[in-house]
Amino acid sequence: MAEFAPPLQMGIGNDILDIGSRKARRRGADPMMMGTPGQFDVPNVSNPAAYCRNNFASVCGTGDENQDVKFAKGTTTLAFKFQGGVIVSVDSRSTMGAYIASGTVKKVIEINSFLLGTMAGGAADCSFWERNLGMECRLYQLRNGRRISVASASKLLANVMRSYRGYGLSMGTMIAGWDEKGPQLYYVDDDGTRLKGKMFSVGSGSTYAYGILDNYYREDLTVEEAIDLGKRAIYHAAHRDAASGGINNLYHMTKDGFVKVHSIDVNTMHYEYAEEKANAAANAMSS
Repeated sequence: MAEFAPPLQMGIGNDILDIGSRKARRRGADPMMMGTPGQFDVPNVSNPAAYCRNNFASVCGTGDENQDVKFAKGTTTLAFKFQGGVIVSVDSRSTMGAYIASGTVKKVIEINSFLLGTMAGGAADCSFWERNLGMECRLYQLRNGRRISVASASKLLANVMRSYRGYGLSMGTMIAGWDEKGPQLYYVDDDGTRLKGKMFSVGSGSTYAYGILDNYYREDLTVEEAIDLGKRAIYHAAHRDAASGGINNLYHMTKDGFVKVHSIDVNTMHYEYAEEKANAAANAMSS
């Protein structure tokens, strides 16, 4: 890896990663005079953009682009629509490979009263860009006198991700909300992919969560059944996936805005479901 001198201070701007690139040269930009007085650290190398691409290249799944810095991610987040709104359920474990960095990460970002975003991938990337989305949504409301639709909010985020594609961002998020068309759910990732759907799960534990969701999901679930499904799916993912765990934070999006339903330790849920499993086995034997 290249030697580092004290980082240059650059003005912040959306084109910060274009420093030293052909795109910046075509614009005739002065690399030392970008943006406004805000400060942003970039690598003190001759071509920061190429350096970031080479060392922080974005890789999906088990791929490898021979970058020096490789994300070792782990989480379980899920959301699904049903007749009573949208359920958003997540774990709270933050990992760096085998190291558990935190067990209390808030992976649901409250963009506004009618919009929720989830975090999977790089915590800093998800947190920054979803909070930035919150600012854009508020500006839209001030300019237009009405709330932004969930479709438009997810499109804003997807457009930003598309513009930074290949620069090393790591993000797989769901945007859930309620607008004039009712409950809405979108998936957006760091490639700029944007999908509309009824059910998504993102993270290393998502395969286990999908097993529970596919088994029990129905559009006509009651609120109590939907809450139990969101809780149950996170528990089983955390039980099987070492990179998931901690606290289950669960939200219910309604026509009146979101409601935080609970924060429950998955260890507590383990004993609850173990007792349920034992009772079911006993009933099966007796019958």
